[in-house]
This record gives sequence, structure tokens and C-alpha cells, in this order.
Amino acid sequence: MDNQRKTVRTPLKVRLRIEHPQHGELMVMTRDISDSGVYVLLEQSGLLAVGDQVRGQVQGLPMEAPILLMEVVRVEPLGVGLRFVSE
Repeated sequence: MDNQRKTVRTPLKVRLRIEHPQHGELMVMTRDISDSGVYVLLEQSGLLAVGDQVRGQVQGLPMEAPILLMEVVRVEPLGVGLRFVSE
């Protein structure tokens, strides 16, 4: 598979709180981030599907992080790729 990525991924491990309309609140860990999105690790597969929109907020910072709208663009056995969506 060719890498069609337009932005560079940077490894990043932080806790991310995700709010999903059906599944409620999920606490996940990120694997990497780029200008266009973030990859998160999921312990339970099948919770999120391509096209789902979620809101996410980084946890554990000295100040409150913004809440961002994201869309699931890739689902894999270990986690999902989320694209940042402009509101």
C-alpha cells in the first residue's frame, strides 16, 4: 500500500477523552499525531466505525485542553485514525 499521507506523524503518548454519541465517554491513549489528525489505541474493537464523529480532549495537562471535533477515517485491529474536523 502506498503512503498517501500529506502530513508527518509524530509519536505522542497522551491520554485522550473521547465522547461518542452512542458509546459515551472513552479514555484512550494516542500513538501518534499530525497536523491533520491523531491515531488512538483502543482496547475494545468495534466501538468506532469509519465516518463516526467524536469529540476529544487531551487529559493531564496543566491547563484545560480544547475539545476538538474528529472523524474516524481508518479502523485497524489496534485502534483508529481520527481526522481533525473544522467546526
